[in-house]
Amino acid sequence: MAHRAPAAPTLVMEPNKTLAAQMANELREMLPHNAVEYFVSYYDYYQPEAYIAQTDTYIEKDSSINDDVERLRHSATSALLSRRDVVVVASVSCIYGLGTPQSYLDRSVELRVGSEVPRDGLLRLLVDVQYTRNDLSFTRGSFRVRGDTVEIIPSYEELAVRIEFFGDEIEALYYLHPLTGEVIRQVDSLRIFPATHYVAGPERMAHAISTIEGELAERLAELEAQGKLLEAQRLRMRTNYDVEMMRQVGFCSGIENYSRHIDGRGPGSPPATLLDYFPEDFLLVIDESHVTVPQIGGMYEGDISRKRNLVEYGFRLPSACDNRPLTWEEFATRIGQTVYLSATPGPYELSQSGGEFVEQVIRPTGLVDPKVVVKPTKGQIDDLIGEIRKRADADQRVLVTTLTKKMAEDLTDYLLEMGIRVRYLHSEVDTLRRVELLRQLRLGDYDVLVGINLLREGLDLPEVSLVSILDADKEGFLRSSRSLIQTIGRAARNVSGEVHMYADKITDSMKEAIDETERRRAKQIAYNQANGIDPQPLRKKIADILDQVYREADDTEAVEIGGSGRNASRGRRAQGAPGRAVSAGVFEGRDTSNMPRAELADLIKDLTEQMMAAARDLQFELAARFRDEIADLKKELRGMDAAGLK
Repeated sequence: MAHRAPAAPTLVMEPNKTLAAQMANELREMLPHNAVEYFVSYYDYYQPEAYIAQTDTYIEKDSSINDDVERLRHSATSALLSRRDVVVVASVSCIYGLGTPQSYLDRSVELRVGSEVPRDGLLRLLVDVQYTRNDLSFTRGSFRVRGDTVEIIPSYEELAVRIEFFGDEIEALYYLHPLTGEVIRQVDSLRIFPATHYVAGPERMAHAISTIEGELAERLAELEAQGKLLEAQRLRMRTNYDVEMMRQVGFCSGIENYSRHIDGRGPGSPPATLLDYFPEDFLLVIDESHVTVPQIGGMYEGDISRKRNLVEYGFRLPSACDNRPLTWEEFATRIGQTVYLSATPGPYELSQSGGEFVEQVIRPTGLVDPKVVVKPTKGQIDDLIGEIRKRADADQRVLVTTLTKKMAEDLTDYLLEMGIRVRYLHSEVDTLRRVELLRQLRLGDYDVLVGINLLREGLDLPEVSLVSILDADKEGFLRSSRSLIQTIGRAARNVSGEVHMYADKITDSMKEAIDETERRRAKQIAYNQANGIDPQPLRKKIADILDQVYREADDTEAVEIGGSGRNASRGRRAQGAPGRAVSAGVFEGRDTSNMPRAELADLIKDLTEQMMAAARDLQFELAARFRDEIADLKKELRGMDAAGLK
């Protein structure tokens, strides 16, 4: 199917990293010739700096940065500054402060074959924009020198760049595989962007240091006048250390807290964000807007409340408060043409459109929304069991949603006692295990899935013909009209889909959800009758869910082995070798109980490499599965060491 490329740079905002990764992968398949980029928070783990005054507890910032996600962030910003056919899929973290696009562009290094660039001058430029020289370990953000040849792995690339000099003239430019050294392609020109978004030239850095020292003097005077000598000393030591680091190497830990000075902004002014890297005519698409819009509005307040304490007790200068996400008002002034996508749009989106919206009610398969039946709560479990048995006999599946974890656990235990094949989906089930549970449900390994909140996006189960909602009349988040509509939609993939609400009264939320479902259902039935359409079941391969994970792991392995196809076209994956087992330990349940220590250590090493490869390819669910397997194997290894086994 042909897809028209977007006419302007486009930002797609998702409510979380997982949805962003899924959307990015889908758009890369649809738009193979575009730069489809992925921009989310690069922290695998993040403990923000904080101070708890009640207990006099200072919590130092602690984080673990995902190197590959950081590369993808740089890839997004560099693409936006060098081409227009860009689609960036981002989480809400894109409204957090980032270095200014002008500084990022000004400090980039443009190279062209035939141009006069002294080799040593180029090396100094690379160091100025935070690249490090390392002739032994060639990693992203570093460069190495071999005679008249300079090789760099840019901060935003998987490929390395080779620059060949003849005297002071650039003779050739190549992209090559960083491990094998195999040349991928030769180019006439390229631009090397800085290794960090927070970069400034010597003049700007000198001015920033001057204004930081000025603010420090003012703040120290305030604290000392208030008799806060401890806070003053604390602030003096930290700021002077940071200033000296910036003066000597142009960088310091936590430099983002001085971004207002480095950017040359005034007090209280908003920071530069990813939005500033887009041209004025960009298109914004806010997916799952009923979730994403409230997230955007709530980011600022949570951030500023934490930083006020840090400033008050001398851990940070007041200007640190200007390293922050945008407020809702600031965000609204930076966007233009916006598309809000949601099955249940919120009040803000509807108000922005003047109450007008485009509906996609008619399905290509002719499937209609499910019939909704309200039943009394008295005897609801017995009725539920009868309905489950009826569906099980017809080789169909059932989803049951409860209000509390305890209720879900008790119901699951009771159904098991009654001989019903049932599983329980709860918050402690990791993402990949959740996918496996859904696959097993589709395969018929069990007939019923019980959960508290089965509304998560991507729950696409054509075999489910009944969704039972217990305590539907208990008003609250899980029984709001939006939540009920989302839950009802889970039964819309089956020709015989029904929804049973157990309630003693019809609440306003229930009425709204039922009326909306009936409205859509009537429109769908009328369209089918007018066009002679016979509803067809949604046919979806059961293997689709996990085959995607396996196939992408195959792609990673094929890319690493093949080399020449690595990232040859941004956003496109190499074809994997069919039939390869991803990891016997992970996916085939390999018995490691009698494995020698050396073999077990080799297996851990192999799985670690596969985990890193999966993370590089955005397959975070697969990487998490490897991580959990590795943790189990390491426990086994420690046990062998303790027992003196070899």
